[in-house]
Amino acid sequence: MTSPRTTAVLGLGRMGGAIAARLASQGRDVVGWTRSGRASGGIRTTDDPGKAVADADLVILALFDGPACRHVLDRVRDSLRADTLVLNTSTIAPAEAASLAGEFGPRYVHAPVLGSVPAAASGTLRILAAADGDVLARLRPVLETLGTVHRADDSRTAAALKLIANNSLSGAVLALRDALRQADALGLPRAQVLDVLELGRLGGLVAHKRPFLDGGPAPAEADFTLGALAKDMALLAAASPVPLRSATGLEAPLAATGASATNPAHADIAVAATAPAVADAVLAPLRAYIRGHATGDPAHFREAFLPGARIEGLRDGAFLSWHLEEYCGLFPGRPAPDEPARARRIDSVDVHGTVATATMTLAHGADTFTDVFLLVRADDRWRIANKAYHRHT
Repeated sequence: MTSPRTTAVLGLGRMGGAIAARLASQGRDVVGWTRSGRASGGIRTTDDPGKAVADADLVILALFDGPACRHVLDRVRDSLRADTLVLNTSTIAPAEAASLAGEFGPRYVHAPVLGSVPAAASGTLRILAAADGDVLARLRPVLETLGTVHRADDSRTAAALKLIANNSLSGAVLALRDALRQADALGLPRAQVLDVLELGRLGGLVAHKRPFLDGGPAPAEADFTLGALAKDMALLAAASPVPLRSATGLEAPLAATGASATNPAHADIAVAATAPAVADAVLAPLRAYIRGHATGDPAHFREAFLPGARIEGLRDGAFLSWHLEEYCGLFPGRPAPDEPARARRIDSVDVHGTVATATMTLAHGADTFTDVFLLVRADDRWRIANKAYHRHT
């Protein structure tokens, strides 16, 4: 059979629409379908996905997630020709990709793409295609119209590699957020900070998003939406046994930025980089805790902790669990003799609605402590509910 000339694109969102438009601009006969029913820039469409695939040699899926892919494929299954190839460009879980590949056999090719709408429009996507032999030969003209092909061993691997690639993007966004927060805390001019960041490893991201980062309006159309990236990180967190901090790090209070406040999930990923730092109200009990150590005055601990809080850890190899008043009794009401040489810092704070977690490092003479806190917001005030510590000697 000759290479595919009639292509059905199922899913005409921003990426699917760009893929369909790119193929049509290169002379391919394209028919599209989308669940929303909206038209897509000159692409011939139908309101029935079965009709869209009935005469297609190639069906391209460009859908949001695995359940959407499953639902649409179930709808068109009986309308697919025996020799029709299914090319799935969607970002889904590795297990979902493997399941679809097992169900549809060699005709199913999982091929998630690296790059956003501009790359699709210009034919510069990077395509992680789990195909070889005759199937890849049939697909190559279409794939090379869209970008550069990078072969993956199988569907599960292709899906997993896409999630890893997006994890690096998530990490870059969160690293940029942290850099801007620290610069703001130091009172540095934003323009000067961005100039310096453009010189480093985050330079490409900063340069691309600079108009917004410099105080301009949020992008009218997102290159990559925050909702899509958060979804991908949740998929990776579920697929991997290794904890993934970025899966929760993207859950920033986006409405406070003013950009896409009515639906933060549709905001550009750059919005996450400008999410405000943790509010002083969350830090207040941690600062009171630091004052308690600095002064030896237990009143500060009573201010920091809930009355029923527990403080727990190992001392001389034995597990100890103090209630708050027992813990307060350890402090004499005056600073330690070596207080000028002691140091304390808040390392991290993560807020999840009405609860938060925090870590702190205390350098107390020959000992260093790592303190881990659980905080709760009650009666419009944050307090420490529990503390566990590890003593480094």
